[in-house]
Amino acid sequence: MSATPLPSAPEPSPDPLPPEPVPVPIDAHLPHPRPRAPTAVVVLAVLAVGFTLWAAQEVILPVLLAMFFALIGNPLIRLLRRLYVPRFLAALLVLCAGLAGTATLALQLVEPASAWAEQAPREARRLGRQLQDLTRPMHEANRIAEDMARAAAGESNRKVQVVRTRVDDPYAVLTRTPRLAAAVLAVVLLTFFFMVYGENLQRNAIALLPGRQQKKFTVEILQSMEREVSRYVLTISVINLVMGLLFAAVLVMAFKFPLQEALLWGTAVMLLNYAPYVGPLIGICLMLLVGFIRFDDTLQSLAPAAIYLGMHTLEGQLITPIILGRSMALSPLVLILALMLFGWLWGLVGLLLAVPLLVCVKLVLAQVEGMQGWAKLLE
Repeated sequence: MSATPLPSAPEPSPDPLPPEPVPVPIDAHLPHPRPRAPTAVVVLAVLAVGFTLWAAQEVILPVLLAMFFALIGNPLIRLLRRLYVPRFLAALLVLCAGLAGTATLALQLVEPASAWAEQAPREARRLGRQLQDLTRPMHEANRIAEDMARAAAGESNRKVQVVRTRVDDPYAVLTRTPRLAAAVLAVVLLTFFFMVYGENLQRNAIALLPGRQQKKFTVEILQSMEREVSRYVLTISVINLVMGLLFAAVLVMAFKFPLQEALLWGTAVMLLNYAPYVGPLIGICLMLLVGFIRFDDTLQSLAPAAIYLGMHTLEGQLITPIILGRSMALSPLVLILALMLFGWLWGLVGLLLAVPLLVCVKLVLAQVEGMQGWAKLLE
């Protein structure tokens, strides 16, 4: 009986080949660049923003001035809040103190300012005559050369005199006064409201953001910006105030200026010091004019401008960098460009606001991820 062969075990099937990998584009994992607007659109947008800032300055400037004054008062309000003074009362006290100090100083400056407004044109004409006497030989030589040239060309020596007339509008002052009073009142009221309701407005604006992370990030930026800008503006204001008082004291003690007149020039120095480079340059020219009008001796006439230049150099190169440090350092070129831009847009108010606005821009750029390089560019 033949044995039945056992069935052989089935041979294992070979492993299936792995699927071929799908080729992935090299730039699939890279973030897609955001589309960039054409250069012409960017230029048109910048021009539109600049024109809007210039055309709407009657609305924008009171708001910016109120924010500037509120930034000065916020550190004082925080100090009063630590003493358990309600915010409404603290803002009212700070605003009333500022208005009282401004009114007292203005009353002291009205008389010397009026006297200089009357005296300056007469003294300027006197200085002009003195300069004409010094340059008379040069003018005579130029006139003789022109006469000889005309004679050689066969032209007539007759001169044509153009007389320009100006019509003064007696109602111009009456129409400007209510607008100026309304602008001052708007700045005062807006300053008070920014001091009292600024935090609530900031909190309600942040509540509109969709995500928690965005809210936290925005709160950090706004708190940092408000704290740093308030510190900067208050510190600069105190430095400028001390410098103005010291310059007024030097004028009284060294040059025997009347107290009210010394306060006038000290106030001018304080206000001009808000505009770096441009303000001190105007102040030096102003002090040169004051010296030449008040004194007859040349060295004594140059002394007020020289003292002012020395005080400003000491303050700008030593005192302010030590107090504020490098965190608020700004590039001189960027400062000059900002002063030119805002001075052209808004005049003297633009010169006052140029540096605080530039500091705000730098702080925002330093907080936003990816924009730190632009913040370094402003240093």
